[in-house]
Amino acid sequence: MISRRHALALGAAFAIAPQRAALAQAGKEVSISRQPGILYMPTHVIEKQKLIEKHAEKLGLPGVTTKWMSFSNGGAQQDALLSSSVDIINTGTGPLLVLWDKTRGKVKGVVASSAQPLLLISRDPRIKALKDFQDGDKIAVPTVRVSTQAILLQLAASQLYGPENWNKFDPLTVQLGHPDAFVAMKNGSHEVKNHFAAPPFQTYELKQIPEAHIVANSADIIGSPLSQGQFMTTTAFAEANPKIIQALRNAAEEAKTFIETDTAAAVEIYREVTGDKTSKEDILEVLKQPGMMEWNIYPQGTMKFADHLNRIGAIKTKATSWKDYYLPVAHDLPGS
Repeated sequence: MISRRHALALGAAFAIAPQRAALAQAGKEVSISRQPGILYMPTHVIEKQKLIEKHAEKLGLPGVTTKWMSFSNGGAQQDALLSSSVDIINTGTGPLLVLWDKTRGKVKGVVASSAQPLLLISRDPRIKALKDFQDGDKIAVPTVRVSTQAILLQLAASQLYGPENWNKFDPLTVQLGHPDAFVAMKNGSHEVKNHFAAPPFQTYELKQIPEAHIVANSADIIGSPLSQGQFMTTTAFAEANPKIIQALRNAAEEAKTFIETDTAAAVEIYREVTGDKTSKEDILEVLKQPGMMEWNIYPQGTMKFADHLNRIGAIKTKATSWKDYYLPVAHDLPGS
């Protein structure tokens, strides 16, 4: 989840954080990460509509500009945050918890931005439920052991076979990015018959592969929606820039409302910012699927991840509440 290189970067990151914080407070540039994908649509709306700039000015901080930096995965974003190359990132629950733990609380969440369900899809007629997986079956996940999907499988194994067997499914996982896993599933690969997918690939698989069916849903494993994206930053930056942090929360709230009330316009923004060539109609169809319009800004399901990661030794610090790893700006919200 976090490499030795990440850990070594910490000293440099926090040594120069006050300098970057001071620049931001003076109305200069704030750098924020962006990723492609429907899960990150709120960030695309915030960028296109300059919502951080808008809300910073309302809070008495004019002249703020944002620089949006593209990243293809969560690991690259973590590197950038720890090296102080970017001020704020948006990625998954697992990376937030690991960074919070490894930095001893010097990285925390700001607000969540999405909690769409992840679906485990199979094209193997023998596999109808998680208990049907056997030795030799393969499950494609973005990263073995540490991705959200891999951790969900560990939680499911704990529920099915007892906490001591949390890693029962780990030997079955193979590392494959969602686009490649989708192609392998569609082409009838002998190796990849199962894919723990993310939107929109899970919808495409169910629609385009005749034998594809749902084996498990992340919401069923967690018992609630699970935050897939959340903004996070260093506590040094947050403490030096309270108005920026408040502006980000306000921007996330406005983006949520905009997506819910004018979904078609939000999809066009997503397509423009990311360059996704999927038709607007197809994306709108994806968003009609159950749970796909989950854009709440409060964290959901994160404590179950925190408890699991602590129990298996992936993080050393035991969280007593989600507020331990979220900044005070979010503490008035409901959360789990």
